[in-house]
Amino acid sequence: MSARLRRLLPRSTRVRLALVALVLLVGASVLGGYLYQRQRTGSIYHPHAPFVPQPTPTLPASGPNRFAWPFYGYSKNHTRFFPAPSNVHAPFKRLWVHTGSALLEFPPVIYGNYLYQLGDDGVLSAIDKRTGHLLWWRSLGRLSASSPAVTANTVYVTILYSGHPKSPGRVYALNSANGAVRWWRGLPSPSESSPLIDHGHLFFGSQKGTVYALNDRNGSLIWTYHAHASVKASPTLSDGVLYFGDYSGRLQAVSERTGRALWVSKSEGALLGSGTFYSTAAVVYGRVFLGNTDGRIYAYDASSGRLDWAVQTGAYVYASPAVTNAPGLGPTVYLGSYNGNFYALNARTGHISWKFNAHGRISGSATIVGRISDGTNIYLTGYSSLFGLAPLEKPAPAPAPVVRPPVVKKANAQHKSHPS
Repeated sequence: MSARLRRLLPRSTRVRLALVALVLLVGASVLGGYLYQRQRTGSIYHPHAPFVPQPTPTLPASGPNRFAWPFYGYSKNHTRFFPAPSNVHAPFKRLWVHTGSALLEFPPVIYGNYLYQLGDDGVLSAIDKRTGHLLWWRSLGRLSASSPAVTANTVYVTILYSGHPKSPGRVYALNSANGAVRWWRGLPSPSESSPLIDHGHLFFGSQKGTVYALNDRNGSLIWTYHAHASVKASPTLSDGVLYFGDYSGRLQAVSERTGRALWVSKSEGALLGSGTFYSTAAVVYGRVFLGNTDGRIYAYDASSGRLDWAVQTGAYVYASPAVTNAPGLGPTVYLGSYNGNFYALNARTGHISWKFNAHGRISGSATIVGRISDGTNIYLTGYSSLFGLAPLEKPAPAPAPVVRPPVVKKANAQHKSHPS
């Protein structure tokens, strides 16, 4: 070592050792970052993973459920596939447009002749699907970001911010005919998880990671499950098991009956930490499909949580997948990414069947056959407007003028409350 270099170095041995340690730490960080990026941008394939063929769903032969879209993602397993008749296809003509002032971040649900739309301002509206006219509306909070769930006589809603600091989140059950509140329950943290109903139980997550099972008739608590971080997705149900990801990057399978964890699996490929699951899972073919903010689209084994494949898009994947047995392709997963591409992936292998460049970030979820449909028409959410569309060749009434919500008197009703 030259005399000049020795003069530049600190005289203290302790300081010299600290500098050496700092150089090694920086070098390790650079190497770790390189390895993380290299691993993060890769795709993972397990070609011999189990795959369970399933028949393509069909519409009920008759009854109100034939024209119901009761949950976010249509079905309880959230495949976002609606088996509409062959005459429901583009091009479409406008039947009506219902315009409000709030952002419509999530789509409505349908039961009978009515759509139930929750705006980001916490206002729930019931709209006649035939005309676009407002039936009733009710303000339930100051902020919301979810779809309702609806049965023959009740609509259920989660609230992101109620305006009450002690119970910022809330869940409501309302009479679907007139908007009267049947019961409500305060939550200690916000909720933007679209609720799911099955066998008298109401399921949803919250930002503190608590997943709730409530009695859908009175709001009483049945069980809670505590995830490692926020659960913003809607729980997905298949064969008595609830599936959901959280903001720690973990995917979990929980017993619908008891709330007991069956397995927990982390998203792979993150050396310095995992991405977050905002995407609502689709469960079909014995697999759990969902996107992650680490840029990957994942497929896990539904029975064990083992990773089947992961496809890296290079940008956030917030959207929820749509899955069906597509003509000419077979079982296919459809999903968009923040890289601007919309993908069709082979559900068995994860390989890309095709992709479409949308020239802009894709944060919304696809639905196969329209954003939402009742088997006759298509209903689309815009920024703050809801559109009713019909196939162009179908005889339809002349387009109605823009419908703006009138001031409708709120229903007065006795209701039960359940503080947090």
